[in-house]
Amino acid sequence: MYFLHAPQIHELELFSSMPESFRRRERSVWADANRAGAVADSFLEGPVFDDDGNLYVSDIPWGRIFRIDPKGHWTLITEYDGEPNGMKFLDAGTMLITDYKNGLMQLDISSGRVSPFLERRNSERFKGVNDLVFDSEGNLYFTDQGQSGMHDPTGRLYRLRPGGQLDMLLSNAPSPNGVALSPDGKVLYLAVTRGNCVWRVPLLPDGSVAKVGQFFTSYGPSGPDGLAVDAGGRLLIANPGLGYVWVLNHRAEPELVLRGPTGASTTNLAFGGPQRKDLFVTDSTNGNILRASLETAGLNIFHGAR
Repeated sequence: MYFLHAPQIHELELFSSMPESFRRRERSVWADANRAGAVADSFLEGPVFDDDGNLYVSDIPWGRIFRIDPKGHWTLITEYDGEPNGMKFLDAGTMLITDYKNGLMQLDISSGRVSPFLERRNSERFKGVNDLVFDSEGNLYFTDQGQSGMHDPTGRLYRLRPGGQLDMLLSNAPSPNGVALSPDGKVLYLAVTRGNCVWRVPLLPDGSVAKVGQFFTSYGPSGPDGLAVDAGGRLLIANPGLGYVWVLNHRAEPELVLRGPTGASTTNLAFGGPQRKDLFVTDSTNGNILRASLETAGLNIFHGAR
């Protein structure tokens, strides 16, 4: 990879680590399939902030959702029979979850009750939903990754309209993962993990997509995962195989690389803090939340239409 200007390198620092009392040092069905049978005491994903500055994260193998307050204290909100990944708020009290095992689920935060939101498409189960984002009109974009990859490029990108119409926008992605929207909402960025790249997906006025292209190409053992966009339109990419967060300009040139500690698996990210200029990153395999302060705030995250 050749750059006219070398990116700046900043280090991610530890914000908070999962307390030992919440770590489960035992085998799980999820770890048997996804971690080659290794013990995974947790695998953190889906960071999202509420209006009070609390950070919520999912724990895939154990079906748990945690709340982490601004001081780094952890509270278990719910534990259920699922594999939760990406999360966004439907409203102030309800979370929408992409659950690999169950489809789209919703969480009532006050009670901890998890219930179905969209389990199937035309009676057919999803491959394994992964991440999601709302636009300003309440349209929900979500990925259906499953075990797709270069050997089986059949991962999907869906749009669920507020009225209930479900559109399949893409069906040929080798491992579609994180999703994020440009500031004007006209372009969707799609992390394609096992293709080790990010696609640029123009969203056309008639509701279709066209001229989808490869925006950024990474390298290493595990490609782009979670995505975010800042107020300046820069794309931020969590790259777990490298332990990096790429910060790209509009040409897909890295302006900044946020580097995790040795052994970090940087899977997803969210802006928080008083001015939304602090970036929080899940270090999934270590059960840690990392943090970096940036000069540009993150875009506001939209809630769903209820």
